Amino acid sequence: MFKGVKRMFKRLLRDINAVKERDPAARSTLEVLLCYPGLHALLFHRLAHFLHRRGLKLLARLVSHFSRWLTGIEIHPGAKIGEGVFIDHGMGVVIGETTEVGDNVTIYQGVTLGGTGKERGKRHPTIGNNVVIGAGAKILGPIEIGDNSRIGAGSVVLRPVPPGATVVGIPGRVVVHHGTPVPSINLNHTDLPDPIAEALHRLQDQIDSLRYQLEMLERGVARVGSKDL
Repeated sequence: MFKGVKRMFKRLLRDINAVKERDPAARSTLEVLLCYPGLHALLFHRLAHFLHRRGLKLLARLVSHFSRWLTGIEIHPGAKIGEGVFIDHGMGVVIGETTEVGDNVTIYQGVTLGGTGKERGKRHPTIGNNVVIGAGAKILGPIEIGDNSRIGAGSVVLRPVPPGATVVGIPGRVVVHHGTPVPSINLNHTDLPDPIAEALHRLQDQIDSLRYQLEMLERGVARVGSKDL
């Protein structure tokens, strides 16, 4: 029992430190304990998950429901949440029953880790370690999001994401990969490349090049015609 209590406090301390490390607005441990709904949601979830694993599922759901009412964050008691997870602001976050979230994950407001149907079994995503999920992003289905990945704000991810990748768009597309894995958590989830805009820019460059060549060709034909006259 003593080991369990010690582990609980150790996990709580890690969750608090995660907030202080990633949120410049966090001024003190007391402020984090009293004023951060993301931390409160995690604490309630630890209790709900404990009850869920011991078969007290109705009581676990009641704890989860109270947490949702208090924080605006809905985490099913069956979800597995790692250590050092930071839910920033958190309003509207939904985490489904079979979701698995790794360590040092950062989740912004409005994120959904959900399913895509009524099938039984594993139907929610598995999030790796050191992943950043931008505001409003939706990750749906039993897919895996690799370690050190970044999911851009507002993205809808329906396919697995390899480690160290950056995903943006609807549906989500990998726009950065095979880069050097970041040694620390990169919290930038807004200043990301737009693959559609980049494709349009390339197309516009090609159009400008063809227009220039056509103008040169027309000038050449005009010169030849003037000489014949």
